[in-house]
Amino acid sequence: MAEAYIYDAVRSPRGKGRKDGSLHEVTAARLSANILNAIKDRNGLEGHAVEDVIWGNATQVMEQGGCLARTAVLASELDQRIPGLSINRFCASGMEAVNLAANQIKGGAGDGYIAGGVEMMGRVAMGSDGAAIAVDPSIAMDTYFVPQGISADIIATEYGFTREQADALGVESQRRAKAAWDDNRFAKSIITIRDQNGLEILSHDEYMRPQTDMQSLGGLNPAFQAMGEVMPGFDKVALMKYPHLEKINHIHHAGNSSGIVDGSAAVLIGSKEFGEAHGLKPRARIRATAKIGTDPTIMLTGPVPVTEHIMKQSGMSISDIDLFEVNEAFASVVLRFMQAFDVDDSKVNVNGGSIAMGHPLGATGAIIIGTLLDELERADKEVGLATLCVASGMGAATIIERV
Repeated sequence: MAEAYIYDAVRSPRGKGRKDGSLHEVTAARLSANILNAIKDRNGLEGHAVEDVIWGNATQVMEQGGCLARTAVLASELDQRIPGLSINRFCASGMEAVNLAANQIKGGAGDGYIAGGVEMMGRVAMGSDGAAIAVDPSIAMDTYFVPQGISADIIATEYGFTREQADALGVESQRRAKAAWDDNRFAKSIITIRDQNGLEILSHDEYMRPQTDMQSLGGLNPAFQAMGEVMPGFDKVALMKYPHLEKINHIHHAGNSSGIVDGSAAVLIGSKEFGEAHGLKPRARIRATAKIGTDPTIMLTGPVPVTEHIMKQSGMSISDIDLFEVNEAFASVVLRFMQAFDVDDSKVNVNGGSIAMGHPLGATGAIIIGTLLDELERADKEVGLATLCVASGMGAATIIERV
């Protein structure tokens, strides 16, 4: 079986996902094309250089519909003979694109791929695709559906995490993200987004709030308490499934949950022969990939069982991992991961995460793989694991190793 190597990883800055955000006037296809062009130019790719572009995005309607991957290829400077495949594993779409590409290479189905994703959350609203698990009563009732914010609060209740712990993680994410930007740690991967006239639109993550402290977060009301306790009363749904909890402890709010942003990212993956043919040096190999289904109500616990799964199938243990990227969808997700594996927080999200910089759903999986790779190189570490929780109860993970 062939090895799959990472040759490059790039991402856009994450823009505030609203009308006053810098990227609001950029379409999903155009932002994707910017990223694809960067991969092409940085690596000297000409002609039918890669087998496919595999592109994730979670809300595949309107401008993000109609096989956006192919549209992005045609909007870019890539050869039109390169096709495109759009995929959706919700928050893990960008990671699944990378994992799928890696496994295609390992299986002999092509030597090179560009994989990643995009989400323009300020232009295509989250949930606007009308997911059946949420809107079809026959399915929602059978699965005890609740929104993700309620799920995050269920995790906090089940595993005993306090508002103070969640807020402290949010403050630390902001501190680490600012330190990373001040130290220029993202320079290898970030590309400046420009308009058609070449003028700069955005060159930095604009969602960050480095002034955040425990006092400012302490003044925020829980974001999901009303929908849980009043209307439409999702706490009652949760307690029907988990009666031992008695009451849901609502601890999450905007300061300890991931931000709604716009963004895109891509990873160039290939075999050894691909690198030799294009004069490229591999930066890491993709050692293992995994995905798993979990309880759809508590929903966001996936990073724990998928990490257990990937460790078992790769013959590794947690002690073999030097650095972790655990997507900060909500503070309780990361707190549960560290609790389950007794991982020191100095190894987890060392440059901040989605609480500070935002979570562009379809792109985040590719973003955190690139961030992990950059940090392994910067810190001279060898092995890293990236993982995400996924809507409706799933988890995804990737292990990379420097070469």
